[in-house]
Amino acid sequence: MEENVFTNMIGDTLTTQQYVDRFRRSEHIEPERLLVAAILEDAIQEYRKYSRAYNANGKRRFRDAEEWIMYDGNDCDWIFSFDNVCNFLGLDPEYIRHRVCKTQGKSAKEEKPVHRDRMPRWAA
Repeated sequence: MEENVFTNMIGDTLTTQQYVDRFRRSEHIEPERLLVAAILEDAIQEYRKYSRAYNANGKRRFRDAEEWIMYDGNDCDWIFSFDNVCNFLGLDPEYIRHRVCKTQGKSAKEEKPVHRDRMPRWAA
């Protein structure tokens, strides 16, 4: 099974299992889901990679990803808003935001996995 930023970023078994259930169910995944998952994965990767950037380009890339992820777009009509992307993928936008913020500036290797029995009630 190929690893990617999304599964490494989250690091907890519940979200990883949700990802696997949604996207790795069969080899015949709809291209639209793959595209939307790639958008989310790219934004998370940009947010994490450039969170400690010192140059103008890195800061801009971080700011763009942060704006997209942190914007509460519940009332947004834009089809590719963070909330709409998460909802389309069957993920809880607030939980993903929380986990992304918690891992800001950490590489996937630095993260400690969070086990399901240790997760807060609201995240389960």
